[in-house]
Parts: sequence; structure tokens; C-alpha cells
Amino acid sequence: MKRAFLAAALLAATAGSAAADGAAIFDANCAFCHQAGGVGVPGQFPRLAGRVGVIAANPDGKKLLSQILLSGMAGRIVVDGEQIIGVMPAFDTLSDDDIAAVLSYLTGLDHAAVPYTAEEIKLSREQAKSSPPDVVAQRAKLAAEKIVP
Repeated sequence: MKRAFLAAALLAATAGSAAADGAAIFDANCAFCHQAGGVGVPGQFPRLAGRVGVIAANPDGKKLLSQILLSGMAGRIVVDGEQIIGVMPAFDTLSDDDIAAVLSYLTGLDHAAVPYTAEEIKLSREQAKSSPPDVVAQRAKLAAEKIVP
């Protein structure tokens, strides 16, 4: 009985330590452009802190964010009143767990965290992939609806 309990405890500890670390994933993949803490570079790379959580609080915004990471974006956007013309690559090579972890981390920067699950990312991944300009168009639609600040 003690051995079964010990084995279960070790398995649970291993599973917990294997969980994706959103901050580490962000630092390794996103911070080069969006800077530590998601503060961005005005006019070049959008600020994520305080914005991603607002977007994810709406179901359509939450879906958009996963599509941005899976498909990338290319074109003209306006963030904090500044126009940015650029390209963000897709991060579709990251696992569903990693994408869920980084989005969950980002939503909690200067906002109440909005959790993502690997299952949500899997469902987004199973949808037809959008082109980067189509993602920008989708973003513009949600910005017009005041879902994207």
C-alpha cells in the first residue's frame, strides 16, 4: 500500500513539474520583440501587458489570440494609437500545452489572468489555418467591435 501511494505521489510530482511554464516560453520565443514583461516597443512591436487579458476576456478575442500564435500576422495594425506595419511569425511548432501556457501567462500581465487549456489550442489548431493577412483582417474586425483595444 505504501509503495502504491509513493508511486502515485512521484507520478503526480513529475506531471506537475512537466507542466509548461508560460513565462519561460515567452522569454524564449517572444521577448526578443515584445520585450520582458510584454511591454513592447512603441511603433515597432505591440505592448502585450494589459492588452492580452482584455482581449482574452471576450470569447471571440480569446479565439483570435490562439489564431495569432498558430497562424502569425502580417500587415498594418494600430496599437495604443500608433500604427505598426510588420510581420509576426506563426508559432505553430510549439505544443498545445506551450501555447496555452504562454497565452495564460500573457493574460495575467497587468490584468486578471484568463486561463487557456491545451484542449482549446488543439481545437483552434484543427480549424483551417488562416493566412497572416487574414488574421490581421480578423483583428481589425474585433478592434472595430472594441474587443481588441
